[in-house]
Amino acid sequence: MTWFTGIVVYALVWWTVLFAVLPFWTRPVTDPEEKTHFRGAPERPLLLRKVLVTTLVSGIVWLGIWALVESDWVSFRAGS
Repeated sequence: MTWFTGIVVYALVWWTVLFAVLPFWTRPVTDPEEKTHFRGAPERPLLLRKVLVTTLVSGIVWLGIWALVESDWVSFRAGS
């Protein structure tokens, strides 16, 4: 895996994991009469925590993908 391919794979994994992590630790707005939030928006989104968790999980998943690509378990080249 070249460095460019590694960066592209990491970016794809990061965005996929972000969408998986976004629903964690969310609670809907408790007062439905309050007009400052959309009724489906979380009261406290905790985005920094979610970005940190996403980065950590993405790094672990990327290392697994890198190990799989670099190993001889699966060949991505024809005839190998």
